[in-house]
Amino acid sequence: MKRMSCVFCAIVAGEADAEVVIETEGAVGFLDRTPLFAGHVLVVPRIHVVTLAELADVTTFFETVQRVAAVLPAALDAQGTFVAINNIVSQSVPHLHAHIVPRTKGDGLRGFFWPRTKYRDGEAKVVAERIRGALSAS
Repeated sequence: MKRMSCVFCAIVAGEADAEVVIETEGAVGFLDRTPLFAGHVLVVPRIHVVTLAELADVTTFFETVQRVAAVLPAALDAQGTFVAINNIVSQSVPHLHAHIVPRTKGDGLRGFFWPRTKYRDGEAKVVAERIRGALSAS
């Protein structure tokens, strides 16, 4: 797959729109366009790999995942987070990505049936600003 035919590579390169919440040396984090809950962040490595097994430097990738997971609860008034990575199966974009989803007890997320939602007009920007603010303060 050519690098720029991948939507996540295009986001990393700044050539596709996304509500980016964090950029580090090895990864970029942005809001999922069809989140489980508002504030659902995807963290992708800057290099194009499809699976976790292909990523040579997992340290910088997981440091970014860890940082986002640490701030989401306070930034979004959540009680915790759910962090997941799919490898090929259920991977809607064939580029490694970690889902960091804000969670609250009783939020309705059960098992593996995860209904997706969409942001209302302007909502993604507000949510991204809250996360960016928490990340800059951490």
